[in-house]
Amino acid sequence: MFRKKANPPESTRSGQADSSGPSEEKKGFFRRLRQRLNQGESFLTYDLAHLLPGGKPDEAFLEEMETRLLSGDVGVEATSRIMEGLDRKLWRDELKDTRTVMETMRETMLGILGPCEAPLEIPDTPRPFVILMVGVNGSGKTTTIGKLARRFKDQGQQVMLAAGDTFRAAAVEQIQVWGQRNDVPVIAQQTGADPAAVMFDALEAARARDIDVLIADTAGRLHTQENLMEELKKIKRVMGKIDADAPHETLLVLDASLGQNALVQASRFHEAIGLTGLVMSKLDGTAKGGVLLAVAENLGVPIRYLGIGEAAEDLDEFRAAPFVDALLAGDRSQEAGSA
Repeated sequence: MFRKKANPPESTRSGQADSSGPSEEKKGFFRRLRQRLNQGESFLTYDLAHLLPGGKPDEAFLEEMETRLLSGDVGVEATSRIMEGLDRKLWRDELKDTRTVMETMRETMLGILGPCEAPLEIPDTPRPFVILMVGVNGSGKTTTIGKLARRFKDQGQQVMLAAGDTFRAAAVEQIQVWGQRNDVPVIAQQTGADPAAVMFDALEAARARDIDVLIADTAGRLHTQENLMEELKKIKRVMGKIDADAPHETLLVLDASLGQNALVQASRFHEAIGLTGLVMSKLDGTAKGGVLLAVAENLGVPIRYLGIGEAAEDLDEFRAAPFVDALLAGDRSQEAGSA
């Protein structure tokens, strides 16, 4: 394995994640996350009682935990950091039981994810605040746009959508459907139109109508499609002719079920256009969720939202502490804690 020899302890980067408890609404969301992530089971703790019945953790136990982290899409860098913390405590004879193992892992995971806990806040200025949505086909981008439109409107914002995906058949119609559902205007042109021209028109219209938030869709593209990545750069340049700072948020939607490929996608998009935020979608069902740790450790881009289903309430702000708890214990927290 690749684990490094334990180093002296460092100060924890966590800080804010535990400083304030979530509201009842947030608790409801993360309770559902526990139930849906890995179908309610934790890939890390599902059989610890059988793996270490009544004994103290040893090197063999830590080797198993390392394997589970890697198979759970946590990635090499984040796994190495977590295992270094466990190695230090094993060397000091501080790992007494599975509970101390879980506490140590939780502390390190919060150190990785805590700095990326940064909910998106719409400032008073500029107006409109422009959010450019990017991602590959099938990531849940269009659904996320609809959920965000609903979310911002419920917060009292005037919202407009821009149908910038002019390549995919029916993409414009899908955005228009979301506009109708949320009773928000949509700026669109015919299929095959220049996406940059759509964005230019949408931004001018949003300014003329005193819109607060403009959410701009873009064509789903693979991170390997250089021509489409260049198109994103063109869209940003064209928007910059009206507002030098637009887009004010470039939000990548990632499919959590893709595992480490989601990290590859995030890295390429970040290199090409500079991401300011992430949405991790499809955390329900088969997704293990560890890829958030990999993305946070490698990129440090703010994680804005998590998606766990199709309903509007299945999108909520990312919170490091309850997410780590769901990752470690799933929907069986009491059982895991007593293991």
